[in-house]
Amino acid sequence: VQLVESGGGLVQPGGSLRLSCTGSGADFYFYNMNWYRQAPGKEREFVAENTAGGNSAYAEGVKGRFTISRASGANTVYLQMNSLKPEDTAVYYCNAKSPNMVDYWGQGTQVTVSS
Repeated sequence: VQLVESGGGLVQPGGSLRLSCTGSGADFYFYNMNWYRQAPGKEREFVAENTAGGNSAYAEGVKGRFTISRASGANTVYLQMNSLKPEDTAVYYCNAKSPNMVDYWGQGTQVTVSS
């Protein structure tokens, strides 16, 4: 299983970015797909989840600003990030959790929010 993230970059406060994560090597239709992030000096934290059943959940700090979605083919998951704040600066990681609870991770993509 391989996960490849893209879409990170430098954006000004209040701006938007869309992250993508494309998976290969499995049928991701049955996987929960998640986004996590890790800021410098901090532990990795949960950002958003899209379950195999189509439900979504978000960390409190991103609710109303971030939207997770999955492409119809189910092997690509997106994270639309609006109204970005400097505290959103982090490396963002894609995570896929298999039906038997095995975790797979992407290599991460850097998001920097700064003026």
